[in-house]
Amino acid sequence: MASTPVEVKKATPAPTPVPDVWRSFRSEMDRLFDRFSTGFGMPSLRRMFEMEPAWRFEGSFNFAAPAIDVSEDEKVYKITAELPGLEAKDLDVSIVGDTLMIKGEKQQEKEQKDKNYHVTERVYGSFQRAFALPDGVARNQIAADLSKGVLTLTLPKTAEAQKPAKKIEVKAAA
Repeated sequence: MASTPVEVKKATPAPTPVPDVWRSFRSEMDRLFDRFSTGFGMPSLRRMFEMEPAWRFEGSFNFAAPAIDVSEDEKVYKITAELPGLEAKDLDVSIVGDTLMIKGEKQQEKEQKDKNYHVTERVYGSFQRAFALPDGVARNQIAADLSKGVLTLTLPKTAEAQKPAKKIEVKAAA
């Protein structure tokens, strides 16, 4: 019997499907931006670049809660809220129990006419924010000021609350 070497070829394994990580990442980002932008009554980012006019998106206008900053110094607490496009008549600031309430409503209507088209846009929305009043606020002296789209609430502290904190010495046990 003759022994001749035979070359054995190994078959290449079949490629295993690899998940397309970038496609999955992009679809998640698209979903996130769609959820974010629809909260402001805007069309989704994908719809912004479609051929349809921007005024043809579905959904209702949801007025987002305003951006709020809270600060404190030795005499007052200050709350500032960004409220572009709102006027004093659109706002309601009140105290209910131990809660400071800020409510607002925006109603806007815009109409454009041209020889080839007529567009009417109406935007309605409202928001409400609530803050627990800290102890030591002079409730009768709270002031609200709206200037250039920024609401500033000044909550003065009572004389008792303005007193400096008393330091208590900690003694080590023997």
